[in-house]
Amino acid sequence: MKHRVVVVGAGFAGLQLVQDLDGAGCEITLIDQRNHHLFQPLLYQVATTLLATSEIAWPIRRILRRRRDVTTLLATVTGIDRAAREVVLGDGGRVPFDTLVVATGARHAYFGHDGWEADAPGLKTLEDATTIRRRLLLAFERAELARDPAERAAQLTFAVIGAGPTGVELAGIIAELAHRILPGEFRRIDTRKARILLIEAGPRILPAFIPSLSAYAARALERRGVEVRTGVPVTDVGREGIVLGEQPLPARTVIWAAGVQASPAAGWLGAKADRAGRVIVGDQLALPDDPQIFVLGDTAHVENDGQPVPGVAPAAKQQGKHAARQIRARLQGKPPPGPFRYRHMGNLATIGRNAAVIDFGRFQMKGRLAWWVWGLAHIYFLIGARSRLMVSLSWLWSFLSGQNSARLITQKETLRERP
Repeated sequence: MKHRVVVVGAGFAGLQLVQDLDGAGCEITLIDQRNHHLFQPLLYQVATTLLATSEIAWPIRRILRRRRDVTTLLATVTGIDRAAREVVLGDGGRVPFDTLVVATGARHAYFGHDGWEADAPGLKTLEDATTIRRRLLLAFERAELARDPAERAAQLTFAVIGAGPTGVELAGIIAELAHRILPGEFRRIDTRKARILLIEAGPRILPAFIPSLSAYAARALERRGVEVRTGVPVTDVGREGIVLGEQPLPARTVIWAAGVQASPAAGWLGAKADRAGRVIVGDQLALPDDPQIFVLGDTAHVENDGQPVPGVAPAAKQQGKHAARQIRARLQGKPPPGPFRYRHMGNLATIGRNAAVIDFGRFQMKGRLAWWVWGLAHIYFLIGARSRLMVSLSWLWSFLSGQNSARLITQKETLRERP
């Protein structure tokens, strides 16, 4: 019988591992609760109408169609029976394994206020992106219908909570949508009067970047009409808006970009986890007491030089490669590779059209050139030539025409219908 490798999660880490095990002579089962691999770094561009869903997500079966050694299962994992060496599925089925790889990603963290999610969706899935896109576009439509000036102002107020790269990128493109793309399409409202707030409880936006780049990003956002609020936390979120510190602020569209929490994998495994729920693994990316169980990507807490490896796509892909090398070495009876070492590829964030910031450590970039480098870096990571071409064409169309191509209000709410 061939060695059975079960991979839970078809994100960056899981899919990279499966691809790197091509020809390893094992039997692979890939389990995911969705049928597509998602390029999460560009989710916000779907949410803000720049890209269509099909341009950043691809069917898993299509990606792996030539891999006869891979069985793909569309299923929800509900537990892991370590004693029986089986993965437990939601329908009661069980999938046996010899080696298990858990790479189930992360979800939104509301810091004990999970009830806020209905009114402040986060951005982790295609469903999240289409929900946010729907709310953004409907806000302008409802403002056009509103007769009460206060209600109109509330509909035209957009609050983004959390000023990491995702929050900054969302705020910048919402501002462009309101101030550059939509003016002239409405008759009763001036979309340029929309109020876009970027809220950060900490002292500055983009805290992972050096202070000078954070300051540049804040100035660039303010030039685009974004109100940057730092040093004051959001204390409540509801249908009518938010409370900033002690100040109520009517805002009908609120987006959460403030924190993430790992999947329930630590509970499934009975493993030690950090405060964000990430499974603590050693420098070989496996459980300390079970080297046949790997935990990767946003699900794992692994440290290099005393610092946690960040939850970004390059780190996840590097972990997938390292775990694949480990499995290959074991199957071939060779010594294991050395400990996992994360190679930092730099921090990148776009602020809007022709503006971005890039921090490569000793070398930093900002402005238009950084924006082009940011775009090339993201295109490079896309899966397949067709995906690169489609995203490039969408960006080129937006750049030349000043229009976004995916401004369709479709589907129903995935959380709850707004009034």
